[in-house]
Amino acid sequence: MRKRKKWILLGIAALLLVLFGLSRFYIYIMQDQWKERSAAEEVAETVAGLTEISKSQKSVWDENSIYWVMTGKNESGTERMVWVRFTTEGQPAGGDNDIYATDVSSGTSEKQVRAIIEAGLPGAEIKRLLPGVYNGEYAWQLFYKLDGRYYYRFYRFSDGTEIGEGYDLPNR
Repeated sequence: MRKRKKWILLGIAALLLVLFGLSRFYIYIMQDQWKERSAAEEVAETVAGLTEISKSQKSVWDENSIYWVMTGKNESGTERMVWVRFTTEGQPAGGDNDIYATDVSSGTSEKQVRAIIEAGLPGAEIKRLLPGVYNGEYAWQLFYKLDGRYYYRFYRFSDGTEIGEGYDLPNR
């Protein structure tokens, strides 16, 4: 009976050790991402005046289009979106043209874009919809599946119109 109890305790200790190691590995992997998000939120609060941030999303299209986009409210309660461009080293770019803030009401909201997508792409399964930048324009980036294939499309933030033809991903 003692041997059995000893093996059970050793098994539990080994399991706890593995779980601790996995949690430390996860923290190690995610710490750069968390630092970037914190830096972007700080810029959005200080430069764009956000007092409450409800959503932070990272958008990467190419090495010149790395953005963190925050949605939140300012002091007067107006819902705003703030785009903060980042360098490939994971730092805010810091130039005057690298931060863009606007009221959500002056552009197309996520709900409106989803309605545009449903009307234009019936049967499409939206995998991801996030704000970003495409060809220098502030846009909504759509990743979706239709008829067994995956596609990307972009919609202007300002008016919800489609930018370009989009991209289809090759089949496997």
